[in-house]
Formats: sequence, C-alpha cells, structure tokens
Amino acid sequence: MAKRGGFPGGGMPGNMANLMKQAQKMQRQMEEQAKELESKEFTAAAGGGAVEVTVSGKREVLKVNLDEEVVDPDDIEMLEDLIVAATNEALRKVDEESSSAMSKLTGGLGGLGGGMPGLF
Repeated sequence: MAKRGGFPGGGMPGNMANLMKQAQKMQRQMEEQAKELESKEFTAAAGGGAVEVTVSGKREVLKVNLDEEVVDPDDIEMLEDLIVAATNEALRKVDEESSSAMSKLTGGLGGLGGGMPGLF
C-alpha cells in the first residue's frame, strides 16, 4: 500500500527543516538583539538642552536633568512640557534602534521576514 500525505521526491521535508533552522537562528538573534537593546541608554534634550531625559532600552526613565534656569515656579507648565518632549524623543530613539536592528535581522528573508517581527 502506498504512503498517503507524503512529500513527492523527498525534497520538501529537507526544505522545511532548513526553514525551521533559519527561523530558530533568527529567533536566537532577535533575543540577543533585545537583550543588547535593553542594556543601552538613550538620552534626548528639550529646551535647548535645559531638560535632558535618559531612558533605557526597556523604555524606563533612568535620569532627568534640569538646568536651574528652567525651574520657574511661575511657569511649571513649560517645565512639564519640556520633560514630556525630552522623554518622548528619547523613547523614539529606542524605537528607531529597535526597528533598525530588526530590519538587519529580517532584511534577507524576503516575504517571510516581513511578518516575523510582529510575532515576537
């Protein structure tokens, strides 16, 4: 009796195994890249450098530096806006680094690479 559901010529299982190896390798590389990103710090400034915020690759605020002249008790709102602006810029830097690293990993995979980042 003939086998049912097999792959003709035996070529497909080898290709599938290679694809699985490539996917596992890419997953390891993505995990390593994520760990490396988490250990980095990203700093951005607002108000001509009067407010500086540093965040980690984990998207956690690590430091806030304020120049003395930006601390005006009569204009707290401006200081709040500068802190928000600097924090958002630092977080954008994290996103840019993450996207750039992901593009390097998935760039050579053609159609397959386009859908992978959303899975991890």
